[in-house]
Amino acid sequence: MPTFKALLATQDAGNFRASIQQLNREELPPGEVLVRVQFSSLNYKDGLTVTGRPGLIRRFPMVPGIDFAGIVEESASPKFHSGDAVVLTGAGAGETAWGGYAQVARWDSEHLVRLPAGMSLQQSMAIGTAGFTAMQCVMALERNGLRPDPGEIAVTGAGGGVGSVAIAILAKLGYRVAASTGRLELSDYLRSLGASEVIDRGALAATPGRALERERWAGAVDSVGGATLTGLLPSMARGSAIAMCGLAGGSVFTTTVMPFILRGVSLLGINSVIVAREERRAVWDRLSRDLPLEVLDRMTQVAPLERVFELGKEILEGKIRGRTVIDVNA
Repeated sequence: MPTFKALLATQDAGNFRASIQQLNREELPPGEVLVRVQFSSLNYKDGLTVTGRPGLIRRFPMVPGIDFAGIVEESASPKFHSGDAVVLTGAGAGETAWGGYAQVARWDSEHLVRLPAGMSLQQSMAIGTAGFTAMQCVMALERNGLRPDPGEIAVTGAGGGVGSVAIAILAKLGYRVAASTGRLELSDYLRSLGASEVIDRGALAATPGRALERERWAGAVDSVGGATLTGLLPSMARGSAIAMCGLAGGSVFTTTVMPFILRGVSLLGINSVIVAREERRAVWDRLSRDLPLEVLDRMTQVAPLERVFELGKEILEGKIRGRTVIDVNA
């Protein structure tokens, strides 16, 4: 088809505008591989980009959508051939390069990964960037020495995409997971993913003036940041680590050095955008083995591209549960 549907964001004299349009294929940026996109997903960053929050989109015009999955139509790379099913997450999609909120995309092969066996394109985007990040967090904690044992693992922002997938993975691996959320009405949902306990995020608040609390957490996945991260640190056990991957609760936190120097706590920063090809493949391999797809399906809703604007506002307001797949062809 000579034209394709896409969500295009523009900025003129500081005025942001985003709308769904028909674009010509000639407008696509250069790249080795042309992909007919089937699905994208809704992530926190997508909410920021489609609502025009400053700082995320680095160049205009831009097609938002920080991930996509689809079928290769054309390839100038020997790594991929017409008909291959591929996935892309991060790599600057929707920020510095045209992303997944379009029916076609053109990218260099180094950023693409083959769809794992036994996984559908829709399921790959039910995972999407949020699930990819959750698996990165688990792998980072494992590299720090985390193993299933009597200690508990805290997952903050548990009702969101990263949190939901992290709970499902950790439960499958045999960990006892405490899900922290500001939406206790999601308790049954979080337990259905594998959480053994659901706690109000207010319970993580640090006691003023106390640098250390009773050791409780053998590890943590934190997608919230801010005061939640401040509250986690005093209760981390000796030799434990927090995999830090988000800032939904704020980009600034206050703490002391005590958890780090007296208990050897590690703070592991997770970058899901700039990831080497081999690491990308390793993360997707682990997801194909350690994320129960039946649990993934239960946490997923599918929506057409036209709903991205309203859903983008909802994810920023903390109203989205689990994962939302965007069907760009619906």
